Amino acid sequence: MEAPARRRATPKASLESPQKAAAAAPAAAADESPASETPEARRPRGRPRKTVEELDDGNRRRALIEGAARLFRTQGFDATSTRDIAAAAGMHSGSPFYHFESKTALLHAVMDEGMVLALHSQKNALALLPPSASPRERLRVLVRHHFEILLGPHSDFIPVMLYEWRSLSPAQQKSIARVKDDYEGLWMPVLQALAEQGALQAEPAVARLFIFGALNWSVQWFDPQRGMTLDQLTEQALALFTRETP
Repeated sequence: MEAPARRRATPKASLESPQKAAAAAPAAAADESPASETPEARRPRGRPRKTVEELDDGNRRRALIEGAARLFRTQGFDATSTRDIAAAAGMHSGSPFYHFESKTALLHAVMDEGMVLALHSQKNALALLPPSASPRERLRVLVRHHFEILLGPHSDFIPVMLYEWRSLSPAQQKSIARVKDDYEGLWMPVLQALAEQGALQAEPAVARLFIFGALNWSVQWFDPQRGMTLDQLTEQALALFTRETP
């Protein structure tokens, strides 16, 4: 909200004689010359400079999303209050509503950002492969990347989507589904190539559903303390869904 404009003070009636007033006029005109303008007056026109608080808005929004993702995953959406989220982000209890109109809007942001980041990092992972990479090598990269976003150090976002999908409105679900379809769509050419080689254990479209169902369920049972790494888990998944060809 902008501060109200200051009212100009009404000049008081001069008690000086007309002669003195006329003598003072040139000096007043000199004071109003461009050379005596303040730095603020000389500032070029355009958008005003952002305050420290405005510059920090992006960081605050990010802190809210990350804190909410962690709490939604560990406590559940219904059991997490906006007060909990604000405290996790180091803010006052009402601060989340400055950035998000409701807790559900924040949940949608968590899922949307998680899927967008996952899609971006998946594309990067595939881009690092040489053009000569085999379909099995490509599937290995896709599976390993998916385990990373499910079980890795920054893995709160996608599991929240798996747990709390029904908490979104139909319109919110539709917007997330578009990104999710793009993410899963990158798997289909790889699965089709494996099927053509006779290396896939099921028809590609069905295999995709089975694979995502199995990989996503790992958030329920995987325990890194039991000694298996994500690389080893990836090899187990490949052995389950593909077979070696002559």
